[in-house]
Amino acid sequence: MAAAAGQLAASSMLLVPLALLADRPWQLPMPGVETFAALAGLGVLCTALAYALYFRILATAGATNLLLVTLLIPVSAVLLGVWVLHETLEARHLVGMALIGLGLAVMDGRPFSALRHGLRRLR
Repeated sequence: MAAAAGQLAASSMLLVPLALLADRPWQLPMPGVETFAALAGLGVLCTALAYALYFRILATAGATNLLLVTLLIPVSAVLLGVWVLHETLEARHLVGMALIGLGLAVMDGRPFSALRHGLRRLR
């Protein structure tokens, strides 16, 4: 957690002056309450909570299993697009999700070892 806090603090110290120079926020109209609420939500939910969850999973499941979760990002994006943006779920999306699921199963190996053990019991 200390490393993550240090990374975020250092990147903020480097980027805030550049953002001030590039955007000149003093020349823009004052944002509304919704904007500040969205920023707080992004900061708390999408950054702080995500880092805490990431390092908790890293400590309990290990680095390899944690990296397998990154394969779920496209699935989440498609499902959120369907749910939030009312996009159409197409057959190619389902095929892609199935391939991702198969890839996760192959990399993890547990479903296939369970299948092997089940077949041994049948013999």
